Amino acid sequence: MYQKKLEKDIRCPLEYGLSVFGGKWKSRIICVLAEKDTLRYSELRKEMANITDAVLAVTLKELMADGIVARQSYDEIPPRVEYSLTEKGRSVVPILQSICRWSGIFYKEETNAQMPQCQRCDYR
Repeated sequence: MYQKKLEKDIRCPLEYGLSVFGGKWKSRIICVLAEKDTLRYSELRKEMANITDAVLAVTLKELMADGIVARQSYDEIPPRVEYSLTEKGRSVVPILQSICRWSGIFYKEETNAQMPQCQRCDYR
């Protein structure tokens, strides 16, 4: 299993939450999996668009270590691996949607680069 190089220095529950779902990629992966339910690695990579393979792999390992994402491997030829949210991961979705709605009030930049999953947040 994936082991982080440095131990987390968590001093309050907010820090724990932000370490689990904060940052650019973790929240995006959670939102994509919430929208699509179950995806293979290549499908997830395609949905994420501008993430590198190395960053996606590391981020998925971190999300799995935190119990947010589940990895299901099938004994087939060719091998098939699928990723989905755990119950703990699904419980994060309303929090991210709430943050998205809050951000929509204060962040007003028109862009065509909005992720399709963001439309679920109904932030506008």
